[in-house]
Amino acid sequence: MKVKFLAASGIIAALYIAVTMLVAPFGFTEVQFRVSEIFNHLVAFNPRFAVGIIMGVFISNLFSPLGAYDLVFGVGQTMITLGLLIVICKFVQNIWARLIINTFLFTSTMFIIAFELNLALELPFLWTWLTVAAGEFVVLAVGAPIMYMLNKRLNFKNMI
Repeated sequence: MKVKFLAASGIIAALYIAVTMLVAPFGFTEVQFRVSEIFNHLVAFNPRFAVGIIMGVFISNLFSPLGAYDLVFGVGQTMITLGLLIVICKFVQNIWARLIINTFLFTSTMFIIAFELNLALELPFLWTWLTVAAGEFVVLAVGAPIMYMLNKRLNFKNMI
């Protein structure tokens, strides 16, 4: 592995963790506004960013009040969804389409988190899916234009 890849992955993980901890009370409950999820959009520009994001999710979830549940379900949901996005991006070249697809992929796969919260806290599955999906949608929908504009300045594709 190249040093540049390891350094970039570490920076992305650190940013994810820092932003997650900043809004921690709103990132681990049935109404989640985990602002750090905006970093998921990086994979729409370059699939290699997935490593840093998954590391960030894993380390952030070590501090979750749900413990092992969040390590399994939270990291699993991120890995599954980013994997789906990487496959889809092989067929979709338009960056706006990728960002929109990513937003809807993460929003729809929040059923995994709803299932986790149902198991861990006995919250009603459908209502919890609606609330966590709504939070994810808002963060990613607001984040898409932000990441698009940052990409114009930073060129994420060639960064790692």
